[in-house]
Amino acid sequence: MWRTEQGRARSCSRETAATAGRLPARRFLLLLLLLVLPPAVQSSKRFSRSAGPKHDNLKIVGSVVFPVKVYVKLNHNSPRILCLTNRLRNLELIDPIFQWTGPGGGLSSENSSVKISPSGTLILRHFNQSGVYTCSIVYKLTAMQPVEHLIIKYLIYAYSDPKNYYEFTARYHTAPCNSSENTYFEKALLQILSNLVAELSCEVTLIKSECHHVKMQRGGLQNENFFTFSVTSLDRENHRLCQQRDCDAFYRLNKAKHHIERFFKQQVEIIRKSSEPLPKIYYIDGTLHMVWVDRCSAGYGMNAQMHPECPGCCAPSVCPCKVSLSWTTQEGGLWRDRHAPGSPHTARCPSFHLR
Repeated sequence: MWRTEQGRARSCSRETAATAGRLPARRFLLLLLLLVLPPAVQSSKRFSRSAGPKHDNLKIVGSVVFPVKVYVKLNHNSPRILCLTNRLRNLELIDPIFQWTGPGGGLSSENSSVKISPSGTLILRHFNQSGVYTCSIVYKLTAMQPVEHLIIKYLIYAYSDPKNYYEFTARYHTAPCNSSENTYFEKALLQILSNLVAELSCEVTLIKSECHHVKMQRGGLQNENFFTFSVTSLDRENHRLCQQRDCDAFYRLNKAKHHIERFFKQQVEIIRKSSEPLPKIYYIDGTLHMVWVDRCSAGYGMNAQMHPECPGCCAPSVCPCKVSLSWTTQEGGLWRDRHAPGSPHTARCPSFHLR
């Protein structure tokens, strides 16, 4: 998800490096340092995600018609996944034998990340392997009846929350590209930005800094530095002195965004009110742009069509059904039995979303 904004100040003229009597870069930085004074605190609406239902005692029941989808937060424990259908759960089973298999083969309680109860209930600890999980149950309904065999499939996805941050770009009129003044200014600017958001437990990271020669409209060449930097929130959830609203990453990121926008706006106001010539290095009004970034780890993505039950989650970008021996994906999130080609029967997978 991307949302684009622009800086809001009026335009100031882009003068060439030949302008005489410019303020030294160090003196202009002193003016910028005056802008670091913290602004007045303003109230803001809190945006947060629900922690979701507690699932310590939640039990998931399977189906022989379609694989049941389950979403488990990465490196968390799964709920209790039954090797039963709703029908079998209400019946008395004689001499049942349960066997679980996962993406890597057979599952056993000998593995510290797997727990299987005598009644066939599966719990996956510190879950991190998405895929098709299959339970085979052999049983009798009465001692005199023949043995019955049933296969139950689950699609279990490990998901995580996306990493959210703001990405800013800004342009500065600058000294010649090989000048040491540019390096000094870059370090000082990043330090100022970092100080602006430090109390919010946010971090500024330089992504890219490039100096270019820009041919002006109906004018000559001038040197401009293109800055790209990100603002991310640091973990504050476990801070014992942290109040609930101040712990929220989205709230803190939005306050950091307002601080940075205010800082660039004030640079324009200082230059506009100054009676002295423009400094050698100065912010070019109107070039501040910002986008909101939701980024997932490699192999994960947000896909509302593939994962409509968890559209804001970073879930596997490849559907594990495609490697299943029994099921294949169909358009619209439906599933068809591969062993019955041409079969008209399709059904939408039910799902459970666990945090």
